[in-house]
Amino acid sequence: MIDRRERDRAGERGSATLWGVALMGLLMAIAMAFATVGSVRVARHRVAGAADLSALAAARVAMVDPDGACDRASALAEQNGVKLIHCTLTGDVVDVWTSLPVVVPLVGPRTLTGRARAGPAVPIPLTEVR
Repeated sequence: MIDRRERDRAGERGSATLWGVALMGLLMAIAMAFATVGSVRVARHRVAGAADLSALAAARVAMVDPDGACDRASALAEQNGVKLIHCTLTGDVVDVWTSLPVVVPLVGPRTLTGRARAGPAVPIPLTEVR
């Protein structure tokens, strides 16, 4: 004859397996969220770094060939895997905007942009430093 304790335990058989599967699913969801955030952060740094590098290269070329400065920035942006969307040369200062399309899971396609300015440094007289 089955006593009451054995009958109660028989209804709980396999419940640890369900809890284990639920915990693994939760851990996988958290890992995917961290991986998605990490990849978007890497892409954001990539587009910002490409904008910085393109602006510096364009500012360097602008001293010698102002007409070819934005062409150099565009070529350098493409070498870094991003697209140059805006380049303005004002005097010796270059303003550069870059973009990179990314696809974020559950959110969809997005476009990340980076902006940088570069130009010659203005020397500060020693009397103003004090």
